[in-house]
Amino acid sequence: MPTTTEPESKKLKMDDYPMSPDTEWPDAWLMPDQVEDQCAPNRLEPNVPVSAEQMRDLGICYWKMEDVDNYDYPIKAIPWDPKDAKDPKLQALRDARGYSYADIITVHPDHLPDFDLKIKAFFEEHIHDAEEIRYIVGGSGYFDVRNKEDKWVRVHVKKGDLMTLPEGIYHRFTCDEDHMIHAMRLFIGQPVWTPFNRPQEDHPSRKKYAELFLANEEKKEDGDTN
Repeated sequence: MPTTTEPESKKLKMDDYPMSPDTEWPDAWLMPDQVEDQCAPNRLEPNVPVSAEQMRDLGICYWKMEDVDNYDYPIKAIPWDPKDAKDPKLQALRDARGYSYADIITVHPDHLPDFDLKIKAFFEEHIHDAEEIRYIVGGSGYFDVRNKEDKWVRVHVKKGDLMTLPEGIYHRFTCDEDHMIHAMRLFIGQPVWTPFNRPQEDHPSRKKYAELFLANEEKKEDGDTN
């Protein structure tokens, strides 16, 4: 019986630079479908934590950048040349994964015009047609991603966290209650930040994500019903 294997390109991207151990991954938990305050933690009662293994199973990658405090980054730089990185770990990660573009933004009422409107827009559920890479160089915030049961997982990213979301995953972003996050956005090739709001089941990137990360789950469910 034929077995399915991961595409070689995906294996290389996941393995070419070792991810951080589970104990260093950010806190994550299931959250309700509807919330009154997007910036609040919004945990279920009782809390349902989500493990690093479960996040990896959704295609998320994570690295802890321990020396973030040793380097200064501008409040805003569009673009910011990743070749200017002084942190050896950031240099190594940049080279291993082919990041050729970066910019730096600060999401805060003092630094982002129309702050309230912008964070509402960030909170719209969407996909991208490329991997999303964020290095948090200051502050904190939440990335929400859909799990394999289409439930929301809230991931609390903080200073020193570098996380990637795979192409085609449904997600959204918001500040936390501190209303400040200073982040580097990295990209392979020319940057394209276009969000494609849900539903996008026929989008090639969504189909790619479903094939890579959801197909085995669907086969398992089919087997359980037979």
